[in-house]
Amino acid sequence: MADPQPISWPDLAIVLYDRLTGRQAEISYEFENLHVKIPSDTTESAQHAEWILDGCIKIKTRDTSNDPK
Repeated sequence: MADPQPISWPDLAIVLYDRLTGRQAEISYEFENLHVKIPSDTTESAQHAEWILDGCIKIKTRDTSNDPK
């Protein structure tokens, strides 16, 4: 049976994390002048904070379930 296809960005992140955990995987994202507006709540009148990303974000995963305690 094939894996279900992700239908949203959060679903995609979950699928990637599930597949990469325990494989010494590294995911790198590089942004050039990316502007993200973060709402204060879910209403139409919400205020927005602007985050500006310019550089590299690295996310590493590692399975620690077999590490000695």
